[in-house]
Amino acid sequence: MKVTIIGGGIIGLCSAYYLQKEGNEVTVIERGDITDGCSFGNMGYMSPSHFIPLASPGIIAEGIRHMISSSSPFYIKPRLNADLMRWGYHFWKSSNARTVAQNAPHLNALLQLSRRLIKDMRQEIGDRFDMEEKGCLMLCKQQKTLDHEFHLADDAEQFGLKVERLKRDEVQALEPDVELNVAGAVLFKDDCHFHPGKMMVALKDHLEKKGVDFLLNTTVTGFEKRNEQVVSILTDKGDHPCEQLVLATGSWLPPVAKMLGIKLLLQPGKGYSYTYDHVEKNIRYPAILVDGRCAITPWGNRLRIGGTMELSGINNKVLINRMKGIYDSARDFYPGLKIDFPPAGKIWNGLRPVTPDGLPYIGPAPGLNNVLIAGGHAMLGISEGTGTGKIIGQLINQQSTSIDISAFRVDRF
Repeated sequence: MKVTIIGGGIIGLCSAYYLQKEGNEVTVIERGDITDGCSFGNMGYMSPSHFIPLASPGIIAEGIRHMISSSSPFYIKPRLNADLMRWGYHFWKSSNARTVAQNAPHLNALLQLSRRLIKDMRQEIGDRFDMEEKGCLMLCKQQKTLDHEFHLADDAEQFGLKVERLKRDEVQALEPDVELNVAGAVLFKDDCHFHPGKMMVALKDHLEKKGVDFLLNTTVTGFEKRNEQVVSILTDKGDHPCEQLVLATGSWLPPVAKMLGIKLLLQPGKGYSYTYDHVEKNIRYPAILVDGRCAITPWGNRLRIGGTMELSGINNKVLINRMKGIYDSARDFYPGLKIDFPPAGKIWNGLRPVTPDGLPYIGPAPGLNNVLIAGGHAMLGISEGTGTGKIIGQLINQQSTSIDISAFRVDRF
């Protein structure tokens, strides 16, 4: 079968990977050149530990509290925007214990599927992206934060995850080269991390060798439909016939879907990061700085710090104070870490596609019988990429899916 994928991020490339393995003829259309984007500058985590959806109890109050500060990890740009208001209403409706209890098992199933699949993918495409399977620390400065993380660790064990609860001295023993200032941590031992940019390059190289066609720097401008099917994809570089279509355009999913007459609730959540090329005395474990709402990832002597969730629409404007909040948290948690504040012109930013309930959209597009949608993975695109790609391949090839995907249906709002 001939399959066209619009979107060359991690979701699009993973979908191409599994479709190609099943013998399909695959073309990827991408508005850029697959050398940046959200799949490149993120923290590189594959995290079964992140089974609690972003929309969860207390997140609204926390967000309002954070918005007082210009360096806070959360920000919504005030504006009269109907889509943002509808998104916010459903985010509020989803941020309760009952909805989280319903959604967490589905999110966990997708995360664990992806975690299992990444090993096979690494074996096939080559160990070229610095993958380490040592787990991820949830570092806590305050005792009440640590107590909460210990409680989440109990929930994680109910999902079959391996965890280790660590006191201050035990955490410091894991990081002998850098002084820490924490109350303790939870080590999620099933998590792994790798360099996302290297992963994307390795995957693209593999797909090209397998015959996947890439149409880069190509913008989709419209679609031709006939009898509830897309028959042609219109671009700024010509039209392309369409047999099967997958939309995997990340934060650009709503405007692309709108050209098909599909309305999707999704907001771009801007994140920032900076990568230090050489840190003489570096940390050894990737970590979420829980109280600081940011993250830190080592790859040998390289180090990346990143975070924030800024809902300000589709733009690449850098607010320096947001990066300052990330940097200050890193120095606060790791007073022994010798890093300077990033130069303004080198700060990376990318847009994560955020749905109102923290679950992705995976499944058939309403009203069209040859279109699938795969998007809205928020901060878990890397964590959910292989699982999503596998499911897309199974749907197109009319196979049973590896997990129940009813919670990810596209028309749930």
